[in-house]
Amino acid sequence: MTEGLQRAQFTAPGRHLLEEDTIRLTSVGVDIGSSTSHLLFSQLELERQDARYVTVRREVLFQSNILLTPYIDDTTIDGAALGRFIHQQYEAAGLERGEVDTGALILTGVALLRENARAIAELFAEEAGRFVAVSAGDNLEATMAAHGSGAVARSEADGQTIVNVDVGGGTTKLVVCREGKAQELAAMDVGARLVVVDEQGRITRLEPAGRQIGQAVGLDLKLGGTVSTEGMRAMVAYMAEELFKAIPLDSRAPESSPLMRTPRLQYQGRVDGVGFSGGVSEFVYDRQSTGFGDLGPLLAEAIRERVAASGLPLLVPAAGIRATVIGASQYTIQVSGSTIYISPLSIVPLRNIPVVAPNFPYGESDIDADGVQRAVREALDRFDLLETELPVALAFRWQGSATFRRIGGFCSGVVEGMRANLDHGNPVVLVSDGDIGGLLGLHFREEMGLDIPVISIDGVELREFDYIDIGNLIPSSGAVPVVIKSLIFPASIK
Repeated sequence: MTEGLQRAQFTAPGRHLLEEDTIRLTSVGVDIGSSTSHLLFSQLELERQDARYVTVRREVLFQSNILLTPYIDDTTIDGAALGRFIHQQYEAAGLERGEVDTGALILTGVALLRENARAIAELFAEEAGRFVAVSAGDNLEATMAAHGSGAVARSEADGQTIVNVDVGGGTTKLVVCREGKAQELAAMDVGARLVVVDEQGRITRLEPAGRQIGQAVGLDLKLGGTVSTEGMRAMVAYMAEELFKAIPLDSRAPESSPLMRTPRLQYQGRVDGVGFSGGVSEFVYDRQSTGFGDLGPLLAEAIRERVAASGLPLLVPAAGIRATVIGASQYTIQVSGSTIYISPLSIVPLRNIPVVAPNFPYGESDIDADGVQRAVREALDRFDLLETELPVALAFRWQGSATFRRIGGFCSGVVEGMRANLDHGNPVVLVSDGDIGGLLGLHFREEMGLDIPVISIDGVELREFDYIDIGNLIPSSGAVPVVIKSLIFPASIK
C-alpha cells in the first residue's frame, strides 16, 4: 500500500476492478499502415475517479523499430513477414503475449483491405477480446493524428487555433484544432512513398497519385523506369505548393487542389501555428536523417521552406511518426439496472463497439429531429463510421426536461441519422451518463414501433475513442456489465 492506495497488476481474469483505487496495465499500440508499421509498449496507471478509471500516468516500456510495411504484391501485405516483425518486437520488449493486458490494433490504408485485415487479425487472434481493433480511414486517421500530436490538447490549454498536418507515406491529413476539438479536416494525395527508387534511381514503387504528380510536372513515370533527383525535387515542390494552398492562412481561405481526397477545409480566421506529425515529420524536425529511397527528405525540405515563407509559427508536436495510440486502458463498470432498456435480451453480449459523441442540439424547449440527425451523421462521418456494417454506440449527456415531445424529436433524429447502419440489422445503442435510458428505449419500441433491437443504458460516462463491451443482463441485479476500453494517445497524459 502506498499513500493509502491499493496497487496491483491487472492480470487476473475476473477481477472486480471497482474494489481497487489504482490499477496498472501493460498495454501496446500496434500501428499497421500502407507505408510503415510499428509497436509501442507502455505501462498505464489508472486511478478511480467516481465511477470511472482515468489514466494518470504512463511509462513507455519499449518502442519498436519502424518497419517499412512488407508486401507480396502491390496491395497484399506479407503477413508472414509482418508476423515475424511483431514477434521480434515482443521479444525485444522482454514481454510474452500473455503479459500484455490490453492494447489497440490500428489499421490504415491498404491494411484495411479485406484480405489484409483478415491476415492481420489472425496474427492477433490470441488477443481477441483484450485488444481494440480500429479501422481508420482518412477522417479517423486525421482525428487520431491531431490528438496524438498534442495539437488538440494544446488548442484547449492555450486557447489557440492550430493546424495539424500529418504527412505520411501515401496521404496527408490536415486538421483544424480549436477549443480542444478536431474541428475540421481534409485529406490529400501528398506523401513520401508515392514514388520509391533504388540506388540506381530505378522506380521500385509507384502509386497512382505519384504518376499523377509526375505528369503535373512533366514527368512520365513508370514502374521500372528512372527518375532523377531534379525530377523528384520538382515533384515535392509541386506537392508542397498544393499542400500550403490547402492550409488556412489569415490572409486567404484554403483552396482546393487536384490532390484533394476530400472537400477542402472551410475554416477562415486566425491560425496560431502549424505542427507536423507522421513519418515525414521526422525529417521536418531533423529527428531522422537517413532516407529510404523515397521522397521523404526532399518533401520535408520543401515543407520547411514554405512554413518559413508563410509566417506561421512552426510548432513542435508531442509525437511525430508515433502520433497514434500507444494502447488502450481498460476497466469494468456495472451499469445501474433501474432505468436501462434492452430488447430483446438475446442481443447482448456485444463486443468492441466504437463510441461516438454527437453534439446534440437540445435547445431550450423542443428538440429538433433534423438537427439530431445532422449531429449523428457528422459524428459518424468524423470516425469513418457512416458506412460501417457493425454496431455503433452513441454517447451523450441528456440536457433539459424529458417531455414526450422532446424525447420524440431526439429518438426520431437518432433513427434517421443512423439509418444506413440500422439497415444492416444493427441495434440502436445509446449510452447516457444520466437516468434517461429506460424512457428512450420504451419510446423506440412502444411509440415509434421500432422493430429492430434496442440497447439504451445509462449511468456510464463515455468519450470518443472509447470502445465498449456490453455483457449479458445479470438477473439478480438487473444490471449489465460494461467493459470500457479507452484509446490512449502520447499527448493525452500530462
